[in-house]
Amino acid sequence: MLRGMSTVTYFADDVAEARAWYASFLGVDAYFERKMPDGTLGYAEFRIGDHQAELGIVDRRFEVSPSAGPAGAVLYWAVDDLEGTFARLQELGAQVHDEPRPRGEGFVTASVVDPFGNVLGIMTNAHYLSMVEQTS
Repeated sequence: MLRGMSTVTYFADDVAEARAWYASFLGVDAYFERKMPDGTLGYAEFRIGDHQAELGIVDRRFEVSPSAGPAGAVLYWAVDDLEGTFARLQELGAQVHDEPRPRGEGFVTASVVDPFGNVLGIMTNAHYLSMVEQTS
């Protein structure tokens, strides 16, 4: 049985640069990192959100199935201000992947491609907010 998201992993050619970009966007620094034998940063991990979800940045050399461009599943992070977050991501250099799109009452999605080639989804989600209220 799936119990919940453990870690979402994004890849970057320069983990230190990606760490700095995500720290700027998230407003928190990575809490964990691992260096490569050559001294470069190979992994950085952030804990974010209501449930301290893990967002890991991994050196692209460890990507199992590299793609020619943004591809695969999109993980949508819950946000309170979708339009504001979407604009902030673009100000930081992310490119539009999918414009804000209503998906039904209480649900809007959007996504960008971060400067490192990863799809980053954001979403307002009535079910998420209800769940957070129940556990508070």
